[in-house]
Amino acid sequence: MLKYETVIPPHVTDGAPLVVLMHGRGADRFDLMGLAPALAPDAVVVCPEAPWPGMPWGYGPGWAWYRFLGRNVPDPESFDGSQAQLAEFLAEIPAALPVRTGPLVLGGFSQGGVMSMAYALRNPGAVPLVMNFSGFLAQHPSVRVTPEAVAGTRFFWGHGTMDPQIPFDLAIEGRALLRGAGADLTERDYRIGHGISPDEARDARAWLAEAVAAPGG
Repeated sequence: MLKYETVIPPHVTDGAPLVVLMHGRGADRFDLMGLAPALAPDAVVVCPEAPWPGMPWGYGPGWAWYRFLGRNVPDPESFDGSQAQLAEFLAEIPAALPVRTGPLVLGGFSQGGVMSMAYALRNPGAVPLVMNFSGFLAQHPSVRVTPEAVAGTRFFWGHGTMDPQIPFDLAIEGRALLRGAGADLTERDYRIGHGISPDEARDARAWLAEAVAAPGG
């Protein structure tokens, strides 16, 4: 199973949401742990580590979910490998936790956001809630944006309008595809670069609380 860290508030009980947060390229499983109290204070937060070393691809000493080929294109082999390992991780992690978790929330920053949206679209109905922070919609044969693929999933997509790494144009393009398929999509824009601002964390927290409280959440 992928290496991971957990943030489990002492007050959480059975039925608490399981929030899986995936880091961006060149980072590690510790990178988003500090976001957990602001984003999901009443959830079990699990932060897995990507399986590929980033150094051979020029991403520094951390880890990566896939080799980036440009624009919104991941390398198919490394991308498929990570998606397969993510599927195994999601199947195994509930049994490793001290509480019986409730709804699954899959999210991440940059490459982690790309992985989250792609996994939900590749596995229709498996992920009720997705949080994408500054990721793109992957151009890959298995990532199909159709009414069937988006049914039953709610999406939060936050993006910086001045993002130099994953340009805002990719957010406009990807969101349009999701909306065109009928996705339940919440869009939030921020005058920031490639990062997660406090305002974005607050917006995502409010979205998550409302989504979990909604019927079927």
